Amino acid sequence: MSGPASTHTAANPPVSHIMGVYNRPTLAFERGEGVRLYSTDGVEYLDCVAGIAVNGLGHAHPKLVKALNDQAAKLWHVSNIYRIPEQEVLAGRLCEETFADVVFFTNSGTEAVELALKAARKYHAARGAPERIDVITFEGAFHGRSYAAVNAGGNDAYLEGFGPRLPGYVNLPFGDMEALKAAVGATTAAIFLEPVQGEGGARAFSDADLRAIRKLCDDTGALLMFDEIQCGMGRTGKLFACEWAGVEPDIMTVAKALGGGFPVGACLATNKAACGMTPGTHGSTYGGNPLAMAVGLAAFDEVSKPETLEHVRQMAGYFGQQLQGLMDRYPDVIAEIRGKGLLIGLKLIPNNRDFMVMARDQQLLIAGGGENCVRLLPALIMTVDEAREVVEKLEATCQAARAATK
Repeated sequence: MSGPASTHTAANPPVSHIMGVYNRPTLAFERGEGVRLYSTDGVEYLDCVAGIAVNGLGHAHPKLVKALNDQAAKLWHVSNIYRIPEQEVLAGRLCEETFADVVFFTNSGTEAVELALKAARKYHAARGAPERIDVITFEGAFHGRSYAAVNAGGNDAYLEGFGPRLPGYVNLPFGDMEALKAAVGATTAAIFLEPVQGEGGARAFSDADLRAIRKLCDDTGALLMFDEIQCGMGRTGKLFACEWAGVEPDIMTVAKALGGGFPVGACLATNKAACGMTPGTHGSTYGGNPLAMAVGLAAFDEVSKPETLEHVRQMAGYFGQQLQGLMDRYPDVIAEIRGKGLLIGLKLIPNNRDFMVMARDQQLLIAGGGENCVRLLPALIMTVDEAREVVEKLEATCQAARAATK
């Protein structure tokens, strides 16, 4: 039924018809450039959220814009019932740079996780051990919002009210190696972890623990699966965070910065780990369509450059030094610095949500995290001058947080 033209604008929104699963501010943006976002009311913000580590190359990166426009004029989607040559190119690049032999493309990280969980169980079933269904994960993990993914994550807040928990998921205290050794048994299919937790409070597994977990999997026949959806794609200064420990998984999930803002995910695996994934065992309508692959390849080629990764390491060093000084000056505000590379966590003494609002008042955007942390997830291309501006805005935020307690 037609009616009068709407008078609603971005600054004067209508009553929302969006399902209320997010408790978000009224802030909205109309454009972005590099590490800057510009709100609908004309305010410029320095972005240290980057779409939750998605916009690894910042906003409106010219190479991604060109790749999108060029492909959009040719072909968007055909479905996976046909061969998609662009998939083979990006899969080849991913396999060349990692442990993997094969790749399946998805639209999101949680879809990549779903496939990883299925592949782990199917691997054992194909080898005559269908009883091996247990997937061991760790407190603070975030593996996505689908039913299997929230069961894998084990977060009570995400599971309450959705019926019985799925069998076959074992959630252990973060970093408790003795509990892990005791938990692995005859029904264990895989150990699944984020080398650096994101939502869990920017906690990193030690290199020694990652190596010990790899050996435990080798000794028991369990698969080792890494979720590098947030900590991968250059975020820590190597293409994937597990490279710091020199550890290779059997299966790995990737997404977020793989598409640089366009929805792209991937599940990577060795031929051995993927042995059960035969025709008909999995599929996706949209996953890996030509439009997604064009942008994904452009993003991957840019992020995987040695100079990009070296820049991330240099910026991580700068932030580490500057944030340590900030913590020394504000021990009543910052309790601990966590994370790896440009996945940075600040464990706070004041409430982290209040701190995020105070940062926003300084035109600085930061993300929340578990254990009363805030996360800095800047674009990998951030310059030293821009990082200095971030630290200055964080200092002003710390001042405001200190004043609020007096």
